[in-house]
Amino acid sequence: MAPTTVGRRITVAGIPAPHGRTAALRQLVLQAQPSVVAGMLGYHTVCTEAVTAEAGETWKNYVPGDHAR
Repeated sequence: MAPTTVGRRITVAGIPAPHGRTAALRQLVLQAQPSVVAGMLGYHTVCTEAVTAEAGETWKNYVPGDHAR
């Protein structure tokens, strides 16, 4: 099924697709770094950083690496 077909069916069903997409993206950036989410989904990092800031998360205190040691 083509993305445009899915989009049309979602619209006909009365589901606002952009709101759902933004909500899903917001949830993802709360669980993973915005740059990782951007790379996985093909978004620009500026977009995911903006959604992260809107969601209230910054990831500024995240330190990558193995913390089990």
